[in-house]
Amino acid sequence: MDAFALQAANAVVGNSLDSAALEWALGGGSIRFETECMFAIAGARTRAAIAGNIVPPLTTTQARSGDELTIEQITSGRFLYIAFSGGIDVAIILESRSTYLPGRFGGYQGRMIAKNDTLTLGPRPASVPSEGFACAADLLPRYEIGVAHITRGTHADIFDDSAWRTLTETEYRVSTASDRTGYKLKGVPVSNRVATFPSEASCPGSIQIPGDGAPIVLMADAPTVGGYPKIAVVAEADLPIVAQRSPGDSLRFELITIEQSQRALKRRASDLHTIAQLAFRSSHSPSHGAD
Repeated sequence: MDAFALQAANAVVGNSLDSAALEWALGGGSIRFETECMFAIAGARTRAAIAGNIVPPLTTTQARSGDELTIEQITSGRFLYIAFSGGIDVAIILESRSTYLPGRFGGYQGRMIAKNDTLTLGPRPASVPSEGFACAADLLPRYEIGVAHITRGTHADIFDDSAWRTLTETEYRVSTASDRTGYKLKGVPVSNRVATFPSEASCPGSIQIPGDGAPIVLMADAPTVGGYPKIAVVAEADLPIVAQRSPGDSLRFELITIEQSQRALKRRASDLHTIAQLAFRSSHSPSHGAD
């Protein structure tokens, strides 16, 4: 759901950016380590502790055999990511280690992790950042703002100026009828005079307008086709901001060009590269005996 947080957490522990990690939502819980490793948390803000010490976000943290990481509560945001040095070692299906819950395959037995499950980690990376390495806050998406940039969708032209003003001037609230498939938004209806179309390709971030006029933002597990008109698409760089809005949180949209969206995505990729480079340098600092 929040690809940036996943990749940033992996960078902080020296993994390749697409290594398998845990995506954690809703309530608290705990993880017991049976082997020593480095880990990092990212995404939603949470109260977390290990061995009596607070775990700060996006910071390389040491876990020793027998330690227990406790997630007391997610205090803001929706999805927490926990990356472990070496990544989670599950079978690769369709070139991915991800879990696809609607299809019940991939990941760990095609399901959510349950109490007493044991996850195996992959080989330790050749270079692991030193304990305490932290990612600078200015390299992260501005989750707290609750503003997502959008570009015009495939059916943008069927909506009049009034519909566009509504979409870009309304402060929406994320409905409780929201999940990994899509976030339904509450607020002024964009239009109640739109028709459906033959199904066509959709992508994460597409903003569909159903008959009641309430926008639906398609998310990670959305279908790949749909017939509701798509007025706009959330810029890929801002999808993490949308993903981290919980039910009741506000969300506003600002219209930009495709070129601006592409530049924002390049900046986001540059931020990830910077995090990975700084983490790599940390693992090769003089204190570690490097020449």
